[in-house]
Amino acid sequence: EVQLVESGGGLVQPGGSLRLSCAASGFTFSNSAMTWVRQAPGKGFERVASIDSGGGIISYEDSVKGRFTISRDNAKNTLHLRLNSLKTEDSAMYYCAKGWNCGGDSCPRGQGTQVTVSS
Repeated sequence: EVQLVESGGGLVQPGGSLRLSCAASGFTFSNSAMTWVRQAPGKGFERVASIDSGGGIISYEDSVKGRFTISRDNAKNTLHLRLNSLKTEDSAMYYCAKGWNCGGDSCPRGQGTQVTVSS
């Protein structure tokens, strides 16, 4: 059974930074592309970033390019997302999902971690 547990969210001021983590189990993590998706209140799911199994191919949604960094540690079965220069519009529940370019219910995902950007 795929299990994904996100952590690292919180309340941060605009311009601040956070580092999200996702602990994966129940599948061969090193063989799987992974994606971070987010959902703001009243809005649909939005893909944030994807990374291939080896970490060599990465794709970002345009609004986060240059501010967010996705990475993975296959030895520790962990996915990360570094969020810099945060904006109020980045406030959302952030989920990690198993697969490439995941959105909505197209891929298994965890329970999420809340990111709130507010002064």
